[in-house]
Amino acid sequence: MRNLLIIGIAMSVLSASTVLATAATPAPAAGSSVAGTMTPKATASTTAPAMSRTAISIECSKQADAKGLHAKARKLFRAKCRKDLTK
Repeated sequence: MRNLLIIGIAMSVLSASTVLATAATPAPAAGSSVAGTMTPKATASTTAPAMSRTAISIECSKQADAKGLHAKARKLFRAKCRKDLTK
């Protein structure tokens, strides 16, 4: 009998909280979009560390072009170049 009473109280508390949660949340207007209310994330072009990495990558690509490197040799050269320039 005691277990049934505890279960009944728990169920009424859970159902009441569900009703309150749905009643407290207003429905979005028909013409509004949810995506329009979100703030945009910072892009790679607006953050300082990404800018420096891009500049380093571009510089290493230019050096690889000047040496005429292609395929695996270019990839290895660019990796070493970026590593050296970030130190």
